[in-house]
Amino acid sequence: MDTNFRVTGKNAAAQFSLTIHRGDGMLLLAMDWNDGLPPANFVGFAIQYREPGTDFFKNVRNRIGFPGQEVPEDGIRTTDAPIQKFRWVHFPFNADLPGAFLYRVMPMFKGADGVLSPGEAQEAELALMRETIPGKLNVAFTRGYVSSQAFVRNFADGGDLITLVPPQADDGLNFVPTHTDPERAFAWMGFEARKETLSLLERAHDAGAEVRVIAYDLNLPEVVQRLEALGPRLKVIIDDSERTKGHGRPESPETHAAERLIASAGAANVKRQRMANIQHHKSIAVRGGGIDTVIYGSTNHSWRGFYVQSNNSLVVQSVTAVGDYFSAFDNYFSAGSAADFMASGSSGGWHHLGLDGVDAKVAFSPHSNANGLLNEIGADIDTAGSSVFFSLAFLGQTTKGAIGPALGRALRKPDVHVMGIADGRVHAENLGLTVFSADNRRRVVRAAALTGNVPPPFVTEPSGLAGVHGNERGTRMHHKFVVLDFDKPTARVYLGSYNFSEPADSENGENLVLVRDRTVATSYMIEALRMYDHYRFRVAAEDGEETGHPIELQLPPQQGEAAWFERDWTDPVRARDRQLFARAD
Repeated sequence: MDTNFRVTGKNAAAQFSLTIHRGDGMLLLAMDWNDGLPPANFVGFAIQYREPGTDFFKNVRNRIGFPGQEVPEDGIRTTDAPIQKFRWVHFPFNADLPGAFLYRVMPMFKGADGVLSPGEAQEAELALMRETIPGKLNVAFTRGYVSSQAFVRNFADGGDLITLVPPQADDGLNFVPTHTDPERAFAWMGFEARKETLSLLERAHDAGAEVRVIAYDLNLPEVVQRLEALGPRLKVIIDDSERTKGHGRPESPETHAAERLIASAGAANVKRQRMANIQHHKSIAVRGGGIDTVIYGSTNHSWRGFYVQSNNSLVVQSVTAVGDYFSAFDNYFSAGSAADFMASGSSGGWHHLGLDGVDAKVAFSPHSNANGLLNEIGADIDTAGSSVFFSLAFLGQTTKGAIGPALGRALRKPDVHVMGIADGRVHAENLGLTVFSADNRRRVVRAAALTGNVPPPFVTEPSGLAGVHGNERGTRMHHKFVVLDFDKPTARVYLGSYNFSEPADSENGENLVLVRDRTVATSYMIEALRMYDHYRFRVAAEDGEETGHPIELQLPPQQGEAAWFERDWTDPVRARDRQLFARAD
């Protein structure tokens, strides 16, 4: 079955099935063997793709080779070093090309003479960089791949990371990149989230539209300059909390941004605010001039928000959504306290986004005890029947409310596939990442593994400015989303600025969006999976480095040995993983 969120290979002569799940600027290829286990000499899959408007195939490359195989700087073609996995997230460099990408996947076999030969291929095509639901809604991600081989391969020659991003948040408004090709790097790093934000502000300026912005971090010149250009058509609320980031300090970039926007928009149009704790929105709304658009999500208007961290934005095109946002903005703007906002209609519950044919709604925090949503989300996680995927910043907060326990219960269910990443404190002075795998194990990615030191054949990666960027302590994963039952008609995703914590529910200014749609849920599922794979590899790489085991592809087994794929059938969790993504019903 082919849909707008999934396509399948149609070659009945192939020995395996191919299902491709569409993400935003990325995709998930899932393969399964048609009849029992593959033969012992099966050594993985070769993956090729043809970009729109071209007549030749590019080879996906592997950074891992067979024992003794030389690994060049740009990796080995998978026709020579196959992928030994039954799923693969691919993130094409030129994902913004319009049109369909054609993918070809071949099983590869290694004979007794050591020669590789391909089996019958599967092919399928789909578009990547288009609106997620045209005319209504678009999911946009940052790449969040500063600590990656891709970043090193594409941008290290032009300068270090500190030539692209200021080491300290306070330097943000005055920082000038010295990298040899910063615009190309920023377009790659900020990806669609950056493109959507800057484009919306530019279109609002050209159309003479009214703009409303609520900002937590605000230190990125290219955003502040576009806000200044709007003049008095802009009204903005900027966080001034002291407790976490020191935004209220006289020398903070948020204070300096406020001063600049007072000069351009007028003092009556600029407000500093913290609610009971923080004003944590990262949202923009535009009304007029033929533009009715709101951007929600986790992406701060900052250097780290766009260019270092993994973040998401949800772009909504709807008169209803803009009207509700403008009302909520006015209620925030006039509120003298969190209690004032709680008493408004904006805080009282869900507001439908007004998207014809798409069940989507938004809620604005802080909520009163009677209107809180945290327990409702926890109860919904408990109803998940097939899968839960998540990427949640600040695990230490989520465990204090309903979400941490609900995820724990899901992880213990034998028939629910649960995978995710959470930011959390590993030691008293150390911020790390926790990888939650479907076998109900928690694997800690320690700070040392996050600094970019990976074993050969991989090259050292940038650290992501760990521990030096203000109070952010090098946070790389900044998402806040949970995906439930992506493979069912009941698929849904929760997302926003909302940290799924008690403060997010009852103290902070936040947005929380719920979308019940398989296309949207699939996009977020793939993002969660690529984050999981990225950091799960770091755990494996660190373990391999400690034990001295090289990272290599496995050869066909000798007498009495197990093939590389055997656990994908004998281990029930790995078998479920293989089947979940490959099925196309």
